Amino acid sequence: MSEISHENDNRLQYFPITMFATTMGLAGLTLMYEKAAHILGVPHIIGTSLLYITTAIFFTICFIYILKFFMYKEEVLKEWGHPIRVNFFAAFSISLLILSMAHEHYFPLISKYMFFVGSSVHFFLTLHTIKFWINHNQEKVHSNPAWFIPIVGNVLVPVSGAEYMNIHILGYFYSVGLFFWVILFAILFNRIIFHKQLATKFIPTLFIFIAPPAVAFISYVKLFGSYNDFFAILLFNLALFFTILVLFMYKNFIKLKFFISWWAFTFPVAAMSLATLLLYSKTHDTMLMYLSYIMVGVTTLVISVVFIATIKNMLKHEVCINE
Repeated sequence: MSEISHENDNRLQYFPITMFATTMGLAGLTLMYEKAAHILGVPHIIGTSLLYITTAIFFTICFIYILKFFMYKEEVLKEWGHPIRVNFFAAFSISLLILSMAHEHYFPLISKYMFFVGSSVHFFLTLHTIKFWINHNQEKVHSNPAWFIPIVGNVLVPVSGAEYMNIHILGYFYSVGLFFWVILFAILFNRIIFHKQLATKFIPTLFIFIAPPAVAFISYVKLFGSYNDFFAILLFNLALFFTILVLFMYKNFIKLKFFISWWAFTFPVAAMSLATLLLYSKTHDTMLMYLSYIMVGVTTLVISVVFIATIKNMLKHEVCINE
């Protein structure tokens, strides 16, 4: 009995901050089905069910990580000072921002609180992460697309905060997100092409290249109401290009050993689905309608595969281990 208790303690000790990537993906899936219900006519019950399930999972992960903080504070501080994992703290605030959007039509007050907590925390985490990059010598081997996570959240704030915040403040977040997206893209693309290949566990993070232009497109439409000017078309087509690129590279992903980083597949694909649904709702273009159905199907398939793999590996005690 004591051995079982000791094993559970160890699993709590190694419960990673990257677990919040699961709620990013599931919240993206929830929001996608809510939008697809209005735009494509899929059953509303899917989005509603996912909303309750995702919210429950999010608060469960929050509870476990808070418990870890009180029992294994040194492990949390290690992640806070880790050159790669520090980027995943922003997955918490991004999850709140996406859940804020998902709750908007069901529980407006909860949505509002989630937005203000999420945007405030993300404001702090962006500053902390960039300060961390500046104050610590960053090795090329540490750079990977997960660095986009704190940046993407800034571009996401105007999407979830359009109803709650001044447009100039939303514009601040959007400007910061776009500026650092361009800089980080150049750094990361240089690292991927001219230096050692990404470690196996970080290959799924290549999907994160989809997220910045996809979210930036949605945010641009929310902020300025334009979906067919040059900049909007540029953002959408960049997101589409990176989606096609990672699908074209499917052989790089199909034989990967499972890591929690597989959840990096999920939110970017959901973001591309949402961008496609939004553009279709504005243009009613037949080709975009077909692409919307395809993206909803692909997103559902990807997240289902990753979710099942996560459950299987949790049952085999291969999640929350010392890496």
